[in-house]
Amino acid sequence: MPQIENWSRLPQAVRSHLVERMRDRKISLDDLNQLRLWIETKPNVPEGPWYKDFGSFKLCGEGALPKTFLLAGQVAKGRKL
Repeated sequence: MPQIENWSRLPQAVRSHLVERMRDRKISLDDLNQLRLWIETKPNVPEGPWYKDFGSFKLCGEGALPKTFLLAGQVAKGRKL
């Protein structure tokens, strides 16, 4: 299983998209800190689509790359972590 990539190793297009979604979905600093702490654990993620539910938002990805943020009520696809 791959490990999720850290921010500095993400492709620029992915980083830009994530920043846009953070703003659009009003992800708070507390939420981002919760995400940072999780990423620091270097979690394993599946090869295919996955999502991690943080309660107030969801992070969706595929393989090692996080792809987007969803609001708590939005339906995510893939394997729940």
